[in-house]
Amino acid sequence: MSETLKTTPLNAAHRALGARMVGFGGYDMPVQYEGVLAEHRWTREHAGLFDVSHMGQARIVGADAVAAFEALVPGDYAILKDGKQKYSLLLNDAGGVMDDLMAGKPDHTGLYVVVNAGNKDADFAHIQARLTGDATLEILADRALLAIQGPEAAEVMAAHEPVLADMGFMDCARLMLFGVDCYVSRSGYTGEDGYEISVPADAAERVWNTLLQDARVKPIGLGARDSLRLEAGLPLHGHDIDAGTNPVEAALTFALSKSRKERADFPGAAAINAQLANGPARVRVGLIVKEGAPAREGAEIADADGKVIGVVTSGGPSPTLGKNIAMGYVPPAFADLGTALQVIVRGRAAAAEVVAMPFVASRYYRKPKV
Repeated sequence: MSETLKTTPLNAAHRALGARMVGFGGYDMPVQYEGVLAEHRWTREHAGLFDVSHMGQARIVGADAVAAFEALVPGDYAILKDGKQKYSLLLNDAGGVMDDLMAGKPDHTGLYVVVNAGNKDADFAHIQARLTGDATLEILADRALLAIQGPEAAEVMAAHEPVLADMGFMDCARLMLFGVDCYVSRSGYTGEDGYEISVPADAAERVWNTLLQDARVKPIGLGARDSLRLEAGLPLHGHDIDAGTNPVEAALTFALSKSRKERADFPGAAAINAQLANGPARVRVGLIVKEGAPAREGAEIADADGKVIGVVTSGGPSPTLGKNIAMGYVPPAFADLGTALQVIVRGRAAAAEVVAMPFVASRYYRKPKV
């Protein structure tokens, strides 16, 4: 018996635009409109509009909200200023990544948290069960989430609300936008400048259509979202990271705040600090595949002599580079930039090389320091 897919508030809008729909994270989602390649390039050159309403949105409120949340993640949210957000990791007791997430302080009422679609029910249950003191989880099930990404995104959004142009990367705010109460952050999952906008579900289609009236904006499906995040070197939970992966081997140590490492007061801290001290058994790397077909998830990685040493976790063509790229895990001895490796695709070995990530330089907007 097939799974009954949930729908976002924009489902009818996607179908009206002729989107090809697929199941993703338990939701009926648009994978493409006019084609992945065209949508990818449009986002890199103009502004792409994404429906990410399948993601989980919540608030954590109460006098102890920040302290209670910090007990679940390795980030230092106590020192995070109002109007800022930070990437972090929901860790299990072994230090494994149950999910990666964004959490910020858009106003004075607590934390606003966004988690991945496929994990949101488990994430929220885990958070709910472990919150202590005066801290309450409020799941925002009545909101949609849009992302506008690309070099023209800021100009598009500033035409609707000039204050948005003054936001820098990882700034967030709660404000009236399009006549409704919104949470807005200058962030995204493409490596491009842009914004994520949480809107009431009943306003989602109106906001979506308003943004699409701008000639610089086109709707973009999950296919291009995946190729864009791969070029940006960003991991996808359930593929590049999972509950059996720790932040050190996943090359996500930037999410481990210095103060939290010193206090070792987050789940799995002892195991993670041991890996920081002694090194992991494997590490996430970027690869250029120099010949043949793309190396997709599950393809084996071998050393120059053909001995299998790892596995590809994400891979595909890079429209921007015109090359096949991949991410995967190998022992640290094979992780140096320039290391010659092989990937096994359809039973054939193809030359590959370890390269730096992101594969395509990110263009986040950071405000000039004064």
